[in-house]
Amino acid sequence: MRHLVLALAIVLLACGGSPSGPPGTASGPGAASGTEGTTPSADGVPIHYVSTGTGDAAVVLVHCWGCNLHYWDGAVRALAPRYHVVALDLAGHGQSGKNRKDWTITAFGEDVRAVVGALGLKRVILVGHSMGGPVILEAANLMPDRVVGLVPVDTLHDVDRDMPDEKKQQMFARMRQDFPGTTTELVHHLFPKDADPKIVDRVVFDGTHADPTVGIPALESLFAYRAGPALERIKVPIVAINADLVPTNLDVERRHAPQFEAVIMKGVGHWLMLERPDEFNTDLLSVLDRMHLQ
Repeated sequence: MRHLVLALAIVLLACGGSPSGPPGTASGPGAASGTEGTTPSADGVPIHYVSTGTGDAAVVLVHCWGCNLHYWDGAVRALAPRYHVVALDLAGHGQSGKNRKDWTITAFGEDVRAVVGALGLKRVILVGHSMGGPVILEAANLMPDRVVGLVPVDTLHDVDRDMPDEKKQQMFARMRQDFPGTTTELVHHLFPKDADPKIVDRVVFDGTHADPTVGIPALESLFAYRAGPALERIKVPIVAINADLVPTNLDVERRHAPQFEAVIMKGVGHWLMLERPDEFNTDLLSVLDRMHLQ
């Protein structure tokens, strides 16, 4: 069964609510702060966000599956001196509501649109990690008049890659039988062997404490999502920041979006903003500069 978890991890990268971790790890001392608020998504679910910094262009940070907005704390601190920065908890995650019927990528995209609308943001760069990559594709297509750039983070490595339906069904059946165990294996597959154990423990804690009635259907929607057609509708700059855990197939991405570019961080795992925050933040600022958004 181990090979199924590995396959899930690889396809999770290719294609595409938890508490905030053990005490002192998720937000902890020095965590980014700002003005907090909530706003209803399209289906009425309250979406929690934190807004800080100033600037004409706003950077909106979208977290991964089983995570929360505090995974971006380091990035918020790095970006806030130059940009208006917004981090949000997708529905079912962090401090956002859970009363949702269908846990789909489209619904998560509506969460992002709701926050952008509530704050009156006019020029928006969407940054999405892992599952957040497909989410920002949906959000960009929901508000093409506001989004001026996309930064997928360790996601969209090969949007044409897929897992056979039979293996997906086996994998999700296993998650229903043992959600904490399967999630723990998945997380470990997405870290290098020399990863900081404290970071691994934090991500494992958050993932295994997620609500399976949210997490499993959200992953099912992610694996059913077709990112290629969504990419084709986007005309703004796209610059990914990916780890080299799996190769980024630029030829495939550019067949769908010729403007697709990528910065590759080497020797790092899936949660690059936690594992090597200084390098990641430098790369993110460089990408934003490249997009000439100031």
